[in-house]
Amino acid sequence: MIDPKEAFCIFVSPYPQGLKNFNPLKMKTVKVLDKEFGLYIPQEKIEANIQNVADQINRDLDGMNPLFLVVLNGAFMFASELFKRLTIPCEISFVKLTSYSGTESTSVVRELIGLDHSLDGRHVVIVEDIVDTGHTMRYTMQKLRDLKAADVRIATLFFKPDSFQYTYPIDYKGMDIGNEFIVGYGLDYDQHGRNYPDIYKIIE
Repeated sequence: MIDPKEAFCIFVSPYPQGLKNFNPLKMKTVKVLDKEFGLYIPQEKIEANIQNVADQINRDLDGMNPLFLVVLNGAFMFASELFKRLTIPCEISFVKLTSYSGTESTSVVRELIGLDHSLDGRHVVIVEDIVDTGHTMRYTMQKLRDLKAADVRIATLFFKPDSFQYTYPIDYKGMDIGNEFIVGYGLDYDQHGRNYPDIYKIIE
């Protein structure tokens, strides 16, 4: 008979890497308002690509004290992860504009608001969550050049090459994706779904 004082038990985790890597929010499907979305890009892959973007920027803009203009609302999570990986002197500010309504991208671009820095002679990096048609970025770049920025570059987490309607370069991009509508990691469907740490694509 086993002495209860000497008894012990072994806990076997049902998760291959143990509980420390278990993410209760990593679901195969999620429902956002009236639409269903399936898991598309996991957080680990997203953040590995953000590190790659940061490495490129650290090499290219060292000594230039760039100003990062973060486009709200969608780019806030990307900007947060990107900025803490930058090792060069730099500044950050936030602006707001939009070209989205529901799941459809429109060509209507509203006025750029929230810019409180002088851009005269500055090296500027626009931080965006996603570039698809390119209308928004074209407008924003022209606006910043009109304000005498010395150099304007784009850093986007996602790029949709099949939707892109222009030829200007996308200087820094996390990854190319198809034309699927996606939510998570700051991207939304009618202002919902931004909080998911992974990316989900719509299930038609």
